[in-house]
Amino acid sequence: MNTHLLALQLMAFQGCLGAFDTLYHHELTEALPGRATARRELAIHAVRATIYSALFIGLAGWAFHGAWALVLLAVFTIEIVLTLWDFVVEDRTRLLPATERVTHTVLAMNGGAFIALLALNTPGWWAMPTALAWQPHGGLSVFLALCGVGVGLSGVRDAFAARAIGRLALREQAKVNFGGADRSFLITGATGFIGQRLVHALLRDGHRVTVLTRQARQAAWLFDGRVDCVGSMAQLPSSRRFDVVINLAGARILGWRWTAARRAALRASRVGLTDKLVAWIAAAEHKPALMVSASAIGYYGIQRRGDDAVLTEGDAPQPMFMSDLCREWEQAAQGALAHGVRVACTRFGLVLGTQGALPMMLLPIKLGLGGPLGGGAQWLSWIHVDDVIGGIAHLCRTGGAGVYNFTAPESLTQARFSRVAAGVLRRPCGFPTPGWPMRLVLGEQSDLLLEGQRVAPARLLEEGYAFRYPHLDGALRNLE
Repeated sequence: MNTHLLALQLMAFQGCLGAFDTLYHHELTEALPGRATARRELAIHAVRATIYSALFIGLAGWAFHGAWALVLLAVFTIEIVLTLWDFVVEDRTRLLPATERVTHTVLAMNGGAFIALLALNTPGWWAMPTALAWQPHGGLSVFLALCGVGVGLSGVRDAFAARAIGRLALREQAKVNFGGADRSFLITGATGFIGQRLVHALLRDGHRVTVLTRQARQAAWLFDGRVDCVGSMAQLPSSRRFDVVINLAGARILGWRWTAARRAALRASRVGLTDKLVAWIAAAEHKPALMVSASAIGYYGIQRRGDDAVLTEGDAPQPMFMSDLCREWEQAAQGALAHGVRVACTRFGLVLGTQGALPMMLLPIKLGLGGPLGGGAQWLSWIHVDDVIGGIAHLCRTGGAGVYNFTAPESLTQARFSRVAAGVLRRPCGFPTPGWPMRLVLGEQSDLLLEGQRVAPARLLEEGYAFRYPHLDGALRNLE
């Protein structure tokens, strides 16, 4: 078989596997563009993606004759060095999941194979007059060129993400006061988007933190060994003392359709874990003073188009899955009241930060494709992640109890949200996206995106909490 053709086929496989690695690991499960520690890794990815883009597009239809063969060998050498450097940086900054390690190993083996096969052509190409000779391979060339465009866009994405992380790192993070001195906190969901920020804020304020997580090794790595990591409630003796329990755990709500199995998994990750926490509190020799338990404004159900009523903590839920889930979650947390523990349930709106839903929401806007989704009239209640941490600290300081809406004072329609974001990003806005494809794919889950709630943080405002980012424009500029 022609070694050059085999090399191109292996490159096509490399493109497919690389796309999976980028979308599933880097974007979805690991969320690298939002990790403060991933700046160098993203910068390396950006350079590697640029090289791969040039290789895919160049080798899709051309043969590198004469001096161009030496250029190709030099590019291969740079790519190998960058790959090895990438491995070192990854191992120093995060604990890779098993699937990503396997994927990277296969990518390295396959990359080495096609580079070796292409290198076999170098002596023959070097003997020819210097030129880029047109040598297409039909549909394979088209596919490789498309891979080149895709990996090039991925490189641009990683470069912008690395720059954004660098700019955020230069901004001084305000110290948050959680009240008291050297208190002990038990945190669930600590490895998530909000949990990471919360743990770092508690450590900066001088408190002791224990995190409950199924990924204890990853959590220890994530927090540089500064927290105590336990894998289950069974590892916590009843004599262990905690002043505050903060319960943020819960499987990602957006994703596959809400089948019976997925609904059961969502309930188990929220209601089931909260029941276990309350059971541990019941048996604990020293009861915590406060339990802060997450919930969501999905408690209120959906607010139909044209309904501009402002929802506050006293409004009732609706008979639908997302309302039932939040109501059961809060009821489970309130079981701690029977053991003399104050309980505060925090109903989060859309949390804006460098992780979470915002990066994917902004992607079409960054590409100039932003606009109203499903008409754009649905209300969107949001909150900056710094105000989530600030609000939790407010509850810890004041001993707040009951239900609190964690949303900014300003609610906007989805269309207005897109216009403000487009203005901050200096992009056009006016590309409408119909809602029916989302309803077809996601079913009832699409209500989270196509129907909304106009929710006000009435209790936080009444108690004097001062929002750092009350308006969307300022919140997005801080995260730009």
